[in-house]
Amino acid sequence: MSASFTPALFTFLSELAANNTREWFEANRTRYERDVLEPMLHFIEHLHPRLVRVAPGFVADARRSSGSLFRIHRDTRFSPDKSPYKRHIAARFLHRAQPRGRQGPAFYLQLEPGDSFGGGGIYHPDMPTLTRIRHAIIDDAKGWRAVRRTGIRIEGDSLRRAPAGFDPAHPFIEDLRRKDLYAITPFSEEEVCAPDFLDRYVDVCAQVAPLVRFLARAVGLEEASTATTAGRGSRR
Repeated sequence: MSASFTPALFTFLSELAANNTREWFEANRTRYERDVLEPMLHFIEHLHPRLVRVAPGFVADARRSSGSLFRIHRDTRFSPDKSPYKRHIAARFLHRAQPRGRQGPAFYLQLEPGDSFGGGGIYHPDMPTLTRIRHAIIDDAKGWRAVRRTGIRIEGDSLRRAPAGFDPAHPFIEDLRRKDLYAITPFSEEEVCAPDFLDRYVDVCAQVAPLVRFLARAVGLEEASTATTAGRGSRR
């Protein structure tokens, strides 16, 4: 695959950050479509068959809306910052059994001048989801130990103390205190624009896949996917 992204993507996003108005965006919409949107959709399309091999069940959906791509428009309803557009372009690759509107583990890619990165995991899950993950870490200690042995550097916010109902002396207490469980790798603009960036990103997904797949099992996604497939087969 030829390079999907060019320096024009970062040039547009830099100028958008400095001119974050609807008037400027509309005057430059053609550039956005050509230099940002279309390259990202092209990348997502080519990622899908590669991602399936790395993490079966996870999907890279290249639709313009309701797919993997995040909208560039900001939700300003509850923010003091009323600038209408994000300063980055991003996509999230969810499990095919993930219910719409619900939180779940995913692979992620964000491109922004000076702050591009990719990886996977789960960010700020709601309490029921987080509790399921914590119990999975305890109940499947062998599986969680295998994740930790990969050397994945898990990031995110943590509680200062053990969560209520969990043993402060548990051998995995550091992980049980986590409110996020994700791992990311930064990318330079040169790396993003290189012809081998798809390969580089797939390698990052492969590195973090043990964590993402553990989280998928923890919240019941892989079991749900298996049950759906079996149900379809039984009707044939």
